[in-house]
Amino acid sequence: MSPDALDLVVPPGPGVSKGLVVPAAELSEQFSRSSGPGGQGVNTTDSRVQLALDLATCSVLDDTQRDRALSNLAGRLDGTTVRVEAQEHRQQRRNRAAARQRLSELLREALAPPPPARRATRPTKGSVRRRLDAKKRRGEIKHGRGRIR
Repeated sequence: MSPDALDLVVPPGPGVSKGLVVPAAELSEQFSRSSGPGGQGVNTTDSRVQLALDLATCSVLDDTQRDRALSNLAGRLDGTTVRVEAQEHRQQRRNRAAARQRLSELLREALAPPPPARRATRPTKGSVRRRLDAKKRRGEIKHGRGRIR
């Protein structure tokens, strides 16, 4: 694999108009034994991948993106580091690709700007009148169920 293939590529979208390429040097990878599939090799190969990125020191994020990512990922952070794991494949190579894909999607969602605030609206006069008429009809139906004198 070429070193460029190990970089983390975040596709373009809201918040990142041109996309991002996080260099492999800023990513931290750890390998361990997986509990997932692997047959006889499951206890002998380090196929689980744990990928970490420190958002505070990431060189490709500007200050706005960094603040947005830190606030949106606050529940997943360990300090300022976001971690993802992949262990669903038998091969370490496929788990490395899956972890990069997962981290890329996570950053893509975290960097998206918040949706616009809801504009408060009032119900139309017609809808208010129809609602009150329906309540009045329902009340008359219930009133008619009483004891006849």
